[in-house]
Amino acid sequence: MGQVTVTVAEKIYRIACNDGQEPHLIRLAAELDKKINEMRTAFGEIGDSRLVVMAAITFMDEREEIKNKLNALTADLTSLKEDRTTIEQSNSKTETEIALAIVSAAARIEEIAKRLGGSGE
Repeated sequence: MGQVTVTVAEKIYRIACNDGQEPHLIRLAAELDKKINEMRTAFGEIGDSRLVVMAAITFMDEREEIKNKLNALTADLTSLKEDRTTIEQSNSKTETEIALAIVSAAARIEEIAKRLGGSGE
C-alpha cells in the first residue's frame, strides 16, 4: 500500500492509498489546496474548516453538474441510436421497394420488347 504526504490549507497530511495512485492523489490534493487558496483570497480568513467545507461543496456542485450533463448526453446518445436504427430500417425497406420496382420495370420492359419484336415480324 502506498502513502503520500500532501499539503492542504497549509497543513501537512500523510495519506494511504493504493500502489500507483500516489501521483493522482497528489494532483487531487493540489487541486483542493488551490481551490482553498482561491477562496481564501476571495473571502479572506474565515477559518480553515469553513474554507475546506466551501471548497468541498464547490467540487460537489461541479461534480453534480458534470453528472447531469453526462446523463443528458447519455439520453441524447440513446435517442440518436434509436433514430439511427429507425433510419436503417427505413432505408432497408426503401431499398427493398426500389429493388422490387426495378424487377417489375424490367419485367414490363421485357414484355413490351416481346410485343414489339413480335409485331415487326
